[in-house]
Amino acid sequence: MEIWLVTYGPGEVSWQRFGHNAIWVRDEATGLDHVFNFGFFDFEQEAFYRRFLQGKLLYFSAAQPAQQEFSQYINENRSIRAQRLILSEDQSLKLAEYLLVEIRPENRDYLYDYFTNNCSTRIRDALDLALDGALSGAFSDQAAQQNWRDHTRRLTAADFWLYLGLELGLGSPIDHGISRWEEFFIPSELAAAVADFEIGGRAGRRALVAEDVMLYESSLEPPPLKPVAWWPRYLLLSSLVLGVAWLICRLLPAVSAFGLVRGWLLLSALAGGILVYFWFFTDHLAARNNLNLLLLNPLWLFVFWNQPRLVAWLLMATSGLAGIAALIPGGQYNLDAAAMILPLNIAAALVLLKTGRD
Repeated sequence: MEIWLVTYGPGEVSWQRFGHNAIWVRDEATGLDHVFNFGFFDFEQEAFYRRFLQGKLLYFSAAQPAQQEFSQYINENRSIRAQRLILSEDQSLKLAEYLLVEIRPENRDYLYDYFTNNCSTRIRDALDLALDGALSGAFSDQAAQQNWRDHTRRLTAADFWLYLGLELGLGSPIDHGISRWEEFFIPSELAAAVADFEIGGRAGRRALVAEDVMLYESSLEPPPLKPVAWWPRYLLLSSLVLGVAWLICRLLPAVSAFGLVRGWLLLSALAGGILVYFWFFTDHLAARNNLNLLLLNPLWLFVFWNQPRLVAWLLMATSGLAGIAALIPGGQYNLDAAAMILPLNIAAALVLLKTGRD
């Protein structure tokens, strides 16, 4: 029986940005030649969008013939890396039996969490089971070089709006240091660790990987190895928005700056309400303790209409706090969010103060 760790590179669709992985089992004795993975979800599942919003989305495990699966990823122009693992007969059987049990209809569903219970952490745990805890023993106490936010930023850098949406919606829980074991929520990180991993026995230590081959090379540009400072592009966008708003007010006398500010504060208050919803009323743990509420505040809905000057000073104060927080190392990284939202808030506050004086 051959056991291969298969790692797929990132794709162009939002949920493909982080890559994927699977375990390929080949057994001539039984004719088994299937790839097992835990990365399936179904738009037709009951209440899909409600479950997605509430952080209760169900993923499921499945197996399909290897060539069929590989063809799908090749058609998507995603790289395929395969690493053949040196396991004992007992370890291979234990892993294969575990995978076959996991794809049974009564066992296949699981409650997905992007950082702690995803397709890659499930593969990690399956390999650790076969290796009698050797992986977790080696990596649980080893500090990772990058945390959950670092990996999220670098892997979504090519998607302008996905990157910004995640930066606005994800709170401080993803900014703390993590272990190398936790870092294996990224398939490529697990593949890199396995490539260098050695297991010991009475006969000494040996490499876990016997072969490491690329079955398909993608033509897509690989993501950066580390997060890049993307805040200037969001500062440029907010500057362009302010420039367009100024032109509209100059060229269309019927449109007032106060009216545009009212529209912006309504939009930002609604966005802040969404942040509150994800923080307090869902199971999205990564969306809690979100400092971006200083930038997008639902309170504007309640005080704006009759207290424009009060809102102006609140905008100045909260935006200032958010700007300071963006410069403090070790806390929630929100420099991109501040670059996008803070200039709009300051401009809105200045308009409101002028309106109050007039």
